[in-house]
Amino acid sequence: MRNFIFIVLDGVGIGELPDAPNYNDQGSNTLYNTAIKTGGLNIPNLRALGLGNIRHIPGGAPVGAPAGAFGKMLEVSKGKDSTSGHWELAGIISPRDFDYFPDGFPTAMMDEFLSLTGCSGYLGNKAASGTEIIKELGEEHIRTGFPIVYTSADSVFQIAAHEEHFGLERLYEVCEITRHRLLNNHFVGRVIARPFIGESAETFKRTTNRRDYSLDPPGDTMLDHLRSNGIKTVAIGKIGDLFNEKGLDVIIHTKSNSEGCRETLKAMKEYSNSFIMTNLVDFDVYFGHRL
Repeated sequence: MRNFIFIVLDGVGIGELPDAPNYNDQGSNTLYNTAIKTGGLNIPNLRALGLGNIRHIPGGAPVGAPAGAFGKMLEVSKGKDSTSGHWELAGIISPRDFDYFPDGFPTAMMDEFLSLTGCSGYLGNKAASGTEIIKELGEEHIRTGFPIVYTSADSVFQIAAHEEHFGLERLYEVCEITRHRLLNNHFVGRVIARPFIGESAETFKRTTNRRDYSLDPPGDTMLDHLRSNGIKTVAIGKIGDLFNEKGLDVIIHTKSNSEGCRETLKAMKEYSNSFIMTNLVDFDVYFGHRL
């Protein structure tokens, strides 16, 4: 097969970095905190590779002779965002930080949002957890038809809407307009469509039809160099979105971790002399960055 497989577990970290206070992320450690909450993780394969040698994790103690290389990387790029993070994994250091809106988007920007999209109003416009804001505002969204707009510690303009009451294609249209017209003069990492279903705060649930609208990397990445040297580049999950399809031969969108794993295994059999990059996003979609 002679393939190189690169898998990112989106939102699964092993401890804060020195700039955590800049983003109110002190104490973040998804793996450790999840292990504490659940009474320990059952991760024999990752443990054997050396995961517990980075930091002791309940259920993932260090091993004497790890089967793999291991370590904790320190991001050099300015900012905290999936986009700049993936760009750096592919060799691009971002000297400029993205624009952030911890207090919500400016009134003038939101007025233009309404004018460009044709929406009669919006809800939210604040930093919030994606799973919590649909509980808070989902019922009002169904009543009014107003999209839910929110951001996070990342450089993101997120728009949540009900797949049936608002319409999935209409949500995508609003996100396209936001990315390509509203944010032309702003350095925002991503616009994210966050569709959900359900009829009440108790039953609302985000779906797998999320879509990311990113920016072109500011230069050639590892993907471009591999491709120009005859190495087929295969993107699985939201990799195509994060690189804006640049430097990629094959782009495979997936809707779950299990589908992402299946497509990765399929690509390993189908292609040779290739670089396969996969992002498994369920951890973010269903649980958010709150650990």
